[in-house]
Amino acid sequence: MILFTYFIFYFLFVFVIRSILLWQRTGINPLTFNKTDDAHGFNGKIFTFITIFELIIVGIYAFKKEWYEYLLPFWYLENPILQKIGWAFLFTSLILVWISQSQMSTSWRIGIDEKNKTKLVINGMFSISRNPIFLGIIIANIGLFLVIPNAFTLLIISLSTISINTQIRLEEEFLKREFGDEYIKYAKKVRRWL
Repeated sequence: MILFTYFIFYFLFVFVIRSILLWQRTGINPLTFNKTDDAHGFNGKIFTFITIFELIIVGIYAFKKEWYEYLLPFWYLENPILQKIGWAFLFTSLILVWISQSQMSTSWRIGIDEKNKTKLVINGMFSISRNPIFLGIIIANIGLFLVIPNAFTLLIISLSTISINTQIRLEEEFLKREFGDEYIKYAKKVRRWL
């Protein structure tokens, strides 16, 4: 039940509340995934699927323990020490994502915003990693796997890693077009991950 509550809080805190705050400040909807079948729109559908899938898995763990065996648990990884490390990852992720979103301020979006001009954020967390929010999401997925190690949480890591890497490359191409030399210099100085 604690894990389910945490994930509801996580999604509300870093996606819903952050989106509402940005919309109130700027009048801009930060959800920019389009409904088309191009790579950006398709990746938005994958992100949505992963989010719902994650909540279903955590919901089964919280409310339907008798179904948990169907998630193919890795019993040999069910260890109190690994669970504590997993929880540390989950909390680290929440802090990292929230701070990074705060540092992006009104430039934060979910997806690529072709309509509204933003500024290139290169300070704070973005001086260490070009993608600290995505890094935080990957850390959360690893944390989830360590707390409830099973085939489906491992699948979540795999799917989200592929989807995030696809999104990063789409965003990099957009940022090169949008900011030109400023982004190219930044990308040479700061690594994609760490």
